[in-house]
Parts: sequence; structure tokens; C-alpha cells
Amino acid sequence: MRELLRRSITGIVYVFLLLSSVFLSSDAFDFLFMAFGLACLYEFKRLVKIRGYYVFLAYLALWWAFIYIVQDFTIIRLLMVITITVNLALLSYLFSNKEPGFSDIQKLLLAIFYIGGGCIFLTMIPYQNDEFAQYLIMGIFILIWVNDTFAYLVGSTLGKNKLFPSISPKKTIEGSVGGLIFALVAAYIISGYEPILSRNQWMILAMVLVTTGNIGDLLESKFKRAAGVKDSGAILPGHGGILDRLDSLIFAAPFAYLTLIVFSYVS
Repeated sequence: MRELLRRSITGIVYVFLLLSSVFLSSDAFDFLFMAFGLACLYEFKRLVKIRGYYVFLAYLALWWAFIYIVQDFTIIRLLMVITITVNLALLSYLFSNKEPGFSDIQKLLLAIFYIGGGCIFLTMIPYQNDEFAQYLIMGIFILIWVNDTFAYLVGSTLGKNKLFPSISPKKTIEGSVGGLIFALVAAYIISGYEPILSRNQWMILAMVLVTTGNIGDLLESKFKRAAGVKDSGAILPGHGGILDRLDSLIFAAPFAYLTLIVFSYVS
């Protein structure tokens, strides 16, 4: 009971912080996710044992450049392609039965593009058509939360078939399907309040977010298993670290950004 109360209080504070940053100002949102990115990077650095602190400087330089300086869409696309390529390359690590050793260069690239790139595109998503689309980014948060919540609820009540037992023994196929179904329902409802995307586009975006978000969650679980830890950190009582909360969003962000780019061309 005490653990449930602690998780609930932490969750409420976390959601309140996100909501406040989104609706306070775009600068508050930018600063919050820059800080979240640093926290995720710190936790990932400990998981894979990156030496030194130069990775933080590299992330800050890249984040500052792409959030405030770079306006050339070609360069932004290049970062997106690199980030997605790194994420796709990580699939071989996820599905490998062996534990490959990453070189120092590979660890640095993973930190900058898998973690840093994900945080950068998560920050860039609301800036569509030169405006800060508050309800667009909130809709994306809601879809991830709905998927996570109902995947757990459906999995814990109806789940029988394990999704990926070697990585995450508690996740089930039934839970994943349940999370997707409820996320699609949420997308249908959100489309009635957020006019930037059509109903069909919200449904497609939900499928992209759920699919890539689930992969991101499994991927972080494998990194934690390889490091021999339960959580990436302990900053959120009852929930673990910041990376534990944002793993789905960080992996899904560049794919969601690509989906929004496609929508802008096909609308």
C-alpha cells in the first residue's frame, strides 16, 4: 500500500511538471526536456559505463544547435536519418542472444544519437508550422501513457503469452495488444480536440508511437539487464530513473517526427 501511494504521488508530480512546462511557455518546455535529456544521459552513461563527461558537452552542443540555431531543414533531416539509423541498428542488439561489447566510440554514438537525438526530436515535435503546438505534444504524451497503463492492466489480468521473456518477463502479447487498442481509442478521441492532424493521421501516429515505444521500452530493459540493475536510476521514488519514464518516448520521437513530416507532404 505504501509503495502504491509513493508511486502515485511521484506519478502525479511528474505529470504536473510536464503539463506545467507545456502550457507555461515553449521555453519552459525546452528547458525541461534539455534537463531530462541530461538526466537520461547520466543514467545511460552509468548503464554502459561511458568514461568522462565529454558526452554531456556533446549533447548540449547538439541540442542547442538544433533547437535554437539550425534552421536548414536538410541538416535537420540528416540528424533524423542518423538518429533513426542508430535506433534501427540497436534492433540487432535487442534480438541478439549474445551480449556484444560496445567500443568507447559506439557508446558515445549511442549516447549522442539514441539518447540525445531522441530528446532533441522530442523537443522539436511541437514546433510545427513555426508555432508551438501544445495539444499536439500533449496528445503524444497521452498516447504513450495510455499504452503503458492499459498494457499493464490488460497484461496483468488477461496476459498468458510472454512477449519477450528473456528481456522483460512480465510483458505479454495480450498486454501489448490491449495497450495498442486503447491507444487507438485515445487517438480517436484526441482527434476531436486537436485539429492539426486528421483522425486517420492520429490513428497512424498512435500505431507508430506504440510500436516504436514498446521497442524502446524493451531496449532499455536489455541495457539494464546487461548492467545487472533493476532501474536506470532512483530519482523518481517508486518509478526508478528518468530514463525509465522516458525510454519509450526517446526511442519513438524520431519516428514520430518522421511521421509528422510525411503527413505535411500528404495532407
